[in-house]
Amino acid sequence: MPLFIGVKRVYEPPDPQDGFRILVDRVWPRGMTKEHVRADLWLKNAAPSTALRKWFGHDRSKWETFKSRYFSELDAQPEVVTRLLDEAAAKRATLLFSARDTECNQAIALKEYLLAKAKKRTTKKGA
Repeated sequence: MPLFIGVKRVYEPPDPQDGFRILVDRVWPRGMTKEHVRADLWLKNAAPSTALRKWFGHDRSKWETFKSRYFSELDAQPEVVTRLLDEAAAKRATLLFSARDTECNQAIALKEYLLAKAKKRTTKKGA
């Protein structure tokens, strides 16, 4: 079953095409109310640890190392990963993030991770 995962900055207006909206920040987005965010789920544990987030600091030279460390953190939380994969398999899911950097942030990395996990999951079922 294909996954439909979108990524969107939380400050952009909600759209019906977003489907199931999942906030993947550990900290609530600055200046936003629940009504503005309109997240169906706030999954704090899907976000990188505070230490990793602070270390990264959106320094693009650390991007690949950040992803590797973040993926290791996600590997240690299979229940969170399963929840995200199940939501994305059931319906379109959009990962919401608050970072200014729209190309190198945890939601982009998380989408990459989930798509790779889903591919392995499908391969195992087909084997």
